[in-house]
Amino acid sequence: MRYAEGPSTERETAVAAPPERVWSLVTDIALPCAHSPELQRVEWLPPATEPVEGARFAGFNRHPRIGEWRTVSQVVEVKPESAFAWAVLDVDGRFGPPMRDAAAPMALWRFALEPRDGGTLVRQSVRLGPGPSGLSVVIDRMPEREEMLVAHRIEELATGMEAVLEGLRVRAETGG
Repeated sequence: MRYAEGPSTERETAVAAPPERVWSLVTDIALPCAHSPELQRVEWLPPATEPVEGARFAGFNRHPRIGEWRTVSQVVEVKPESAFAWAVLDVDGRFGPPMRDAAAPMALWRFALEPRDGGTLVRQSVRLGPGPSGLSVVIDRMPEREEMLVAHRIEELATGMEAVLEGLRVRAETGG
């Protein structure tokens, strides 16, 4: 598994709630902050105030080995009750030249919803790259360990996705 290959992972959960209820949660950009081990807070960047294509938001992250960093994400897909996706950009240039174009993001995150058995099947996925990121910086320092580094990062992200999906499921099913 190499960074240049766009490594990815996906997790899913069945939610005993209708897609319209789940949709309001997956498009709440602050919801993952309550469950993610990295994402600490988010805020819409003016003039954006809601999840529409082209809207941008800042994400404030923390990782025990990387430290703290800020990203800007741009909403790239909004299909009501079906799909919501955003591209993560490094507009500050922390990990390389500043990225202001969603065509070559640090990562692409996506929620997909599918009506299932009176509820909703929710899939969350992430694809890393092709733009530079904290992971690519570490790989540049230790290229001989690239496959291990990528596999470890994918596993970290998958664990975080499982926590976010569980939090989303509980909130959707309990209305909390």
